[in-house]
Amino acid sequence: MKMLSKKPALVLMLTMSTASFYFAQSTQDTLSKDNAIEQVVLTGVADIAKDRKTPVAVSTIKEAQIVEKMGNQEFPEILNSTPSVYATKGGGGFGDSNLVIRGFDQRNIAIMVNGVPVNDMESGAVYWSNWAGLSDVTSAMQVQRGLGSSKLAIASVGGTVNILTRAADKKEGGIVSIGVGNDDYHKSLFAYNTGKNEKGWSSSFLMSRTAGRTYIDNTQFEGYNYYFALGYQPSAKHDLQFTITGAPQTHNQRTYAPTIANYIKFNPDQDGTPNRKYNSDWGYLNGEAFPMRVNYYHKPVMSINWDWKISENSKLNTVGYGSFGRGGGTGDLGKVGGKTLSQWGVDSNGQMNLDQVYAANALVNPVTAAAGSTLVRRSSINSHNWFGLISSFNQKVNENFNFTAGIDTRYYYGYHYQLVSDLLGARGYKDDKNKNIAPNVVSNVYAPNPTWNPFGGKTDPMEDRVGYSNDGEVLWYGAFGQAEYSTEKLSAFIQGAVSNQAFQRIDAFVKDGVTVQRNQTVNTKTGFKDIVGYNIKGGVNYNFDDHNNAFANIGYYSKQPFLNSVYPSNFQVVNPNLTNEKIFSAELGYGYRSPIFSANVNIYRTTWGDRWQRKTVNFNASAGTSTTTGYVEMSGIEEVHQGAEVDFVVKPFKFLEFTGMFSYGDYHYNGNASGSLFDDNNNPVSFNNSTSNSSELYLNKAKVGNAPQTTAALGFNIKPVKDLSFDTQWRYVDRNYANIDVNTFTDATVAAKGTLELPSFNLFDLGLSYKIRLNNDKQYFTIRGNVYNLFDTTYIQESATNNHVKQVSDFKTSSNTDTQAQALYNTYINNPNNFYKGLDVSNRVYFGFGRTWAATLSFNF
Repeated sequence: MKMLSKKPALVLMLTMSTASFYFAQSTQDTLSKDNAIEQVVLTGVADIAKDRKTPVAVSTIKEAQIVEKMGNQEFPEILNSTPSVYATKGGGGFGDSNLVIRGFDQRNIAIMVNGVPVNDMESGAVYWSNWAGLSDVTSAMQVQRGLGSSKLAIASVGGTVNILTRAADKKEGGIVSIGVGNDDYHKSLFAYNTGKNEKGWSSSFLMSRTAGRTYIDNTQFEGYNYYFALGYQPSAKHDLQFTITGAPQTHNQRTYAPTIANYIKFNPDQDGTPNRKYNSDWGYLNGEAFPMRVNYYHKPVMSINWDWKISENSKLNTVGYGSFGRGGGTGDLGKVGGKTLSQWGVDSNGQMNLDQVYAANALVNPVTAAAGSTLVRRSSINSHNWFGLISSFNQKVNENFNFTAGIDTRYYYGYHYQLVSDLLGARGYKDDKNKNIAPNVVSNVYAPNPTWNPFGGKTDPMEDRVGYSNDGEVLWYGAFGQAEYSTEKLSAFIQGAVSNQAFQRIDAFVKDGVTVQRNQTVNTKTGFKDIVGYNIKGGVNYNFDDHNNAFANIGYYSKQPFLNSVYPSNFQVVNPNLTNEKIFSAELGYGYRSPIFSANVNIYRTTWGDRWQRKTVNFNASAGTSTTTGYVEMSGIEEVHQGAEVDFVVKPFKFLEFTGMFSYGDYHYNGNASGSLFDDNNNPVSFNNSTSNSSELYLNKAKVGNAPQTTAALGFNIKPVKDLSFDTQWRYVDRNYANIDVNTFTDATVAAKGTLELPSFNLFDLGLSYKIRLNNDKQYFTIRGNVYNLFDTTYIQESATNNHVKQVSDFKTSSNTDTQAQALYNTYINNPNNFYKGLDVSNRVYFGFGRTWAATLSFNF
């Protein structure tokens, strides 16, 4: 796999020549008090919850914890000790992690960087690989579970994650660090911060490189991270900060979850245990490993923050930002010899037969053959230009009352099309999807490498596009307001926000004014569809004394649907059943604080109605790969998420600290829904045992999948002597269910079994830090080591299917007798090879990583 290694000279030059950022990633806790957050990070428009004042359930992950726990984990994984949070590595590729809060996935969690939303404006998606270097510049990460305290009209159904980066005027200092880990992981970093000079100027810089392979086979990756901040404070009234950050990266992926049977079958040890590293998304081509799934992207983000202290009682915080994302992901396109890639099967090691595909492609003349008669690797481009402005005015009326009002405006233009990434031995690929031209043969190929242009650069020519070419345009106009009352004992707020989102779809492959879709003549541009949404919420906190407090909050959110529900099935026709999603949430909480013991207890309930969801699906799974890929569009979904949470900290001695949490949830579907099934070319696909692509989905009372409903954690940190610390954490996950497999839930009898419950698991992590001080207090070395999954536990983190252990009735057909069905069942149930930890081995799952490790040596100066 060709990585980004042609850039090291540039990186070295920038690293060694630029005065910069990143003072002292020490284990000193710089955020021991809430108000300390504002001294070390860019706050601006960020809504930071304050302990014993803001009436929301909140956890703050501080800089010291990030530095200690991060290692070579995925960024969201450091939240796994937080109540009701479940972060996994997804398919296992670099940055392919998933985050769930209170049973809601990250599309419905508001991810913010310094108060600026970063969820994709078309789909709500968050791609952590685009933010792979963010941990290097994060001073604190605050998780607000539930609707949260943000004043914006954002999709915080499950919660809000606000990532707070360092300000440019952090005190002078720097760091150089080198890290290593399992599977050739290595990371190098240099950063420096100038501090603020007497004229009010300050600057910061960071550059890092990370490369290696994850625990999963053939998941090589290479990524860079840069951060630059320039600050200017001309007077006590004005503070200006410019920042730019980006993380160009490329990484091989595993996007298809193999069956348990194939994890076992393709284990080189052949000992009946699963090969957790197994990845079916690659093969050998001309003697070299060749990945069919590669993700590559660069999403630089620039912002200008202006904090204006108008008077002692008035202030205005404004941020303008822009992002130019470029990149995409690869996969297969077309057929050769009448077979898709998966139909070519796998070799004896479970890898794709790419040499056979190569030979078959060489025999095809794409000029004379039908369209799609060669099989190539394509790139699906998902680029964008994104601009926004948030401005918030705060007026302090008196000692107890203040109000805030502001605007939130955004513009987003997304580019979506496919290119040929590798011809796999073919002379070209004939495409007939563009109705404005005759079928054309494309022979130009585009390597999966990200651009380093911070302004994105041009898009690719239309004549090289295949499959589809459509753009999405989103306009967002929002306003918000909040009134807050606060005394020493009582604090309360009421907040409201309204936004208008306008969606337009632009399809360059339809014939303007000629193409017919859903009995309508359509145009290249749909025109904008305006949808108004709003939210209103309020809360109150009461401090009974210096130790005890209680709070309550309640809110309602009328949430606009995503672009693909406005224009479903990739058509230029507005959804005739378009409606806003309705979210209602209520929460009660209690807190106790003392120097030795602190704890929080929360109970909550959230209902989510009129949900529309589009999900990628794989049909007719066999032999470890899928024969057809496509998507399902589900409407009329209603969910209920409710539960209780406890977290605590015990500090019996200055050198010893215990932490823990427990959460118990009930996340389920309420009532049935409807679903329609399509392949990737928008052709209807019939559900199992049906002649229709539409069906009722019997979801009532089924558990929400891939969201553990019981989690617990317990950890301790001990510092036996100065500069030496040792920490460990135990984590428990239970009542985790498989994701909804739509074909399972079209049959009421099968659906009655519910979602498949996965085995519970326990994990242990260890960490050790030692600091070596020099004569100068500002200069010291730090050695840090982490071991994750210490006991190499084998566990299943996610499942894509709901194949329950079969019953006798599953073997009964119209052509056999009860005796024959019983005999078939006996053969099945008495064969231990059909089961793994009580699960049918036909289930498609992702196993969690085995034991991994990371070590870092850093020098602060």
